[in-house]
Amino acid sequence: MDPALIAQAAVAAAVAWGSGLRLYLVLFVLGMLGRHAGFELPDTLAWLSHPLSLGLTGLLSLTEFFADKIPWLDSVWDALHGFLRIPAGAALAVALFPELGDGGMAALVALLGGGVTASAQLTKTGSRAVINTSPEPFSNVAASVAEEGLFAAGLWTAFNHPLVFLALLAVFVAVSLALAWFFVRAIRRMFAAYRRPVA
Repeated sequence: MDPALIAQAAVAAAVAWGSGLRLYLVLFVLGMLGRHAGFELPDTLAWLSHPLSLGLTGLLSLTEFFADKIPWLDSVWDALHGFLRIPAGAALAVALFPELGDGGMAALVALLGGGVTASAQLTKTGSRAVINTSPEPFSNVAASVAEEGLFAAGLWTAFNHPLVFLALLAVFVAVSLALAWFFVRAIRRMFAAYRRPVA
């Protein structure tokens, strides 16, 4: 397979995956890469490297950085942004394949990108809902910092070792599906315990 195509697919997949964790940071990083690192953004994403866009996405990234570390606010933030992250992840994945146009392949890339974003979003949201059952706040901070480290490592791997990233992403999606089942059961048990009458 063409190494350039593999690299392009890895970056698109990383952007979709990262959008499920930190959408605004993805936009900010893309803009910074386009403006200062010589990364060639497609025409549809060139606006990300404009100073105003960098300022806005940087401010939103900073806001999310702090919101993500406050118990229960992180879950509310994730729930509200789920409606934005998944379509944005799909749109970004397609935008990074401008040669596809508007045909069936573009729709397939959008579906795959949205699916990858959804897997990251649901894993993040589900894990935070379970963590928030703990009364202490430190687990939220630890989870948030771990996600930021994972985001940075994933993006670096996608740019420098695309095949490794794609293989790890396949494992992540498989694990996410298993965790989704676990999180649904845990959340159901939590609500059942709250509804149970006190003797």
